[in-house]
Amino acid sequence: MEWLIERFQSAPERIAFIHEDREVSYGGVVSSIDVFYQRVQAAVIQRGQTVVVLGDYSPEVFCMIMALCRNGSIVIPLTRSSVVEESVALAVSGCEWYVEFDAAGRDATITHRGLKSDNALLNEFRQRGTPGMVLFSSGSTGKPKGILHDFNQVTEKFRKQRNPVVAIPFLMIDHFGGINTILAITSSLGTVVTVADRSVPNICAAIEKYKVELLPATPSFLTLMMASNLQNQYDLSSLKRITYGTEVMPQSTLDRVRAQFPGVDLLQTYGLSEVGVLRSQSREDGSLWVRVGGEGFQTKVVDGVLWIKSQYAMVGYLNAPSEFDADGWFNTQDQVEVDGDYFRILGRVTDLINVAGQKVYPSEVESVILEMDNVQDVAVFGEKHAMLGNIVVAKVVVDTPETADSLKKRIRQECLAHLAPFKVPAKVILAEGPLHSTRQKKIRRA
Repeated sequence: MEWLIERFQSAPERIAFIHEDREVSYGGVVSSIDVFYQRVQAAVIQRGQTVVVLGDYSPEVFCMIMALCRNGSIVIPLTRSSVVEESVALAVSGCEWYVEFDAAGRDATITHRGLKSDNALLNEFRQRGTPGMVLFSSGSTGKPKGILHDFNQVTEKFRKQRNPVVAIPFLMIDHFGGINTILAITSSLGTVVTVADRSVPNICAAIEKYKVELLPATPSFLTLMMASNLQNQYDLSSLKRITYGTEVMPQSTLDRVRAQFPGVDLLQTYGLSEVGVLRSQSREDGSLWVRVGGEGFQTKVVDGVLWIKSQYAMVGYLNAPSEFDADGWFNTQDQVEVDGDYFRILGRVTDLINVAGQKVYPSEVESVILEMDNVQDVAVFGEKHAMLGNIVVAKVVVDTPETADSLKKRIRQECLAHLAPFKVPAKVILAEGPLHSTRQKKIRRA
């Protein structure tokens, strides 16, 4: 990874981070990496030892991770709102050292924990002598999985330098997409604009203030933005590109975003922690069809499910059997339709609702309901039913008070006009709180 630090050294005056109104140049980043590396050496953190780094995006957190990787450590990035409980994560990965940043993300305390993990994969990986990174799945479909990556291999994808941009890293630093975003920005000598509270007003304010050019977001966040109409209360004219991923985008939300940002490129991204983030190209017709792949990736579809083979794949799970087949192909569990070189992501196999043998994809129903008046957000999911196997349930947040009976009647009429009868929600729940997690991702459950 020395090539990446050398790239930072080539543009010492360029702004690398804007963190809480504080600008840090790439020259400052290189200096901070050196300072943290000296602290790592002074603490006698050895190559191959596991080190938890607790913090969110800040120049110093990034520089500490880089210093630890330069040291050959195995880094476990966590935030105070991580998708997995810290005790669960540490039981899987071990924690020989613990680096905790303060709330401002500037000062770090290094503590020796001595919690070793006699994990066969970790022990084997240490023989490589290369830096590692452990990220955790959310565990939404079961036990959280520890995903081990070779950090040198992760960064290699960014060796080819691209045009610099000013961007907000939307996904958090303990998420593969977050790591991918911050490496993509810094490897191109762009500017990372950090936003501690990823609410719609704060994101819009940061775009206006710092002339942000790239916004990588989730469909849930963009749905909230369109419902709030806040995009019209800020000057967002600096935006050149909006990317969206991690979950299926409702067509109705995409249509609204296109109408609101006619001069902005909209790009659907696709990636998984296990295989990395693929290069993508959205079709120009405003649909959800996307071409994915690029150098180092191969794709195929088997029985309607997308499989990926990647040069940037994980080393393996720390606490689960490998899900790669003998030829290195990974089953994404994503149902897709195919049109030539393009795919349309329908949803995860685990999100699929089976109604009397008929398939219902939640995003398809959500897209119709989001077009209705007085609907701010909706989450569609299945509920067990003795006769049908499952029924479709819609959990809805409304703009102004409305009875559940009235809303259910309107939803039924609207859905029957656009969908097959078995896709129409049999049950409607009025929700008071948000239907997304702190990571702006849809929560589909009662």
